[in-house]
Amino acid sequence: MGKFEIKKDKSGQFRFNLKASNGQVILSSEAYTTKTACENGIASVKKNSANDGNFERKTAKDGSPYFNLKATNGQVIGSSEMYNSTAAMENGVASVAKNAPDASVEDNS
Repeated sequence: MGKFEIKKDKSGQFRFNLKASNGQVILSSEAYTTKTACENGIASVKKNSANDGNFERKTAKDGSPYFNLKATNGQVIGSSEMYNSTAAMENGVASVAKNAPDASVEDNS
């Protein structure tokens, strides 16, 4: 089962990572100014990851595929790592969709 980890960065802002059951980070958040906002971001990921249409597949300048997960208002709530192939990116999308809805939350802030 997946797990969200909340951390506080050096500037005092909160971020989360969604990790798959193997411990690999499959989605990372933007910075939030409060822990409550970060927790709301996690709730948004849990809700929005069920809809494949909320995953925006992109290609970086160097050609690496990656994806963003967007809320219904169009705001990015999480981004993936850069992948070496489109197939690997699609596996990442599937992993977020599978792991996010029931993932536990670990507060390491």
